[in-house]
Amino acid sequence: MELLGKSKEELREFCAALGEPAFRGTQIYHALYAERKFDVAQVTNLPAALRERLSKEARITLPEVKQRFASADGSARYLYALPTGGKETARPASVEVVFMPSEGRQTICISTQAGCAVDCHFCLTAQLGLIRNLTAGEILAQVLLPLEEQKAGLAPQTNIVLMGQGEPLLNFEPVMAAVRILLDPGGMGISPKHVTLSTSGIVPGIERLAQEKARPKLAISLNASNDEQRDELMPINKKYPLSVLMEACKNYPLRTWEHLTFEYVMLGGLNDTAEDARRVVRLLAPLKSVKVNLIPWNPGELPYRESTPERIGEFRRILVDRGVPAFVRYSRGRDVMAACGQLALLQIDGFPLSVVSHQ
Repeated sequence: MELLGKSKEELREFCAALGEPAFRGTQIYHALYAERKFDVAQVTNLPAALRERLSKEARITLPEVKQRFASADGSARYLYALPTGGKETARPASVEVVFMPSEGRQTICISTQAGCAVDCHFCLTAQLGLIRNLTAGEILAQVLLPLEEQKAGLAPQTNIVLMGQGEPLLNFEPVMAAVRILLDPGGMGISPKHVTLSTSGIVPGIERLAQEKARPKLAISLNASNDEQRDELMPINKKYPLSVLMEACKNYPLRTWEHLTFEYVMLGGLNDTAEDARRVVRLLAPLKSVKVNLIPWNPGELPYRESTPERIGEFRRILVDRGVPAFVRYSRGRDVMAACGQLALLQIDGFPLSVVSHQ
């Protein structure tokens, strides 16, 4: 029985099936997610006999750190090897996580799939294709391990962004199982205000997410101002064109404190003109509460170029002048291929040992 990724109810049922009181499951749940104890022997409020039995009948499987890359800006990219196991995890896979400390908080960017099937043409992760879906435990480990490793210097607030490898809404059940534990005050206790899921625009997934009682904030990767442009950059648009996507966004139930975020990767000479900006304003006009993050494209071996700072500034001014809040978001970790759209499982041989350490 794999314990990591299991809900409180599943752990209570497991303990009951062992002939133990169900509350022992609650104790294991708290030890795993609130206390970050990854060995049942460390869960000292369990009776010794139960700990011994669990060591034989249960396991807590963690990924192995293949490499760590420290960026000059203080962020760190982790390259994890995922262990193979049962049917769900039979294929060997690696995955990436980015830990970004800043004043008063740390942000952890996590992956939901190994690779990605969506094939956004400006994103290096798309070159991998889909290797496999991640389990709830593999998703949670990406938060638990960096928090444990960095615990001496943690700030009071943790932000989680599901913006690494993969399309979260194409791995819906494991992603939501992990999110419920992240948001549970008795689990990892992270506020829904500090967890954001980013999608390329999987409309059925957006509609499912809207029905969830505990859910993260939603961000939509827009990246284009009309269908022709978006078809070219993001083939998923042919399945869920902008009219269908905007209708799903219009119907999405926002909480009183919430807005829909739209991410727009700025590609020089492609989607960054003043006319593009005006089309984005018209596109978002029917929606209630929105904001736009303009993301300068992060270089990789792809046939695109960065927008100039002047183009980005003008684009932002047009949005703001027409009442659309817009912010320029420069990605962290560009120098170690940890920035938005750069996660492609790159190992960097010969990296200075002071910067990267091998397990």
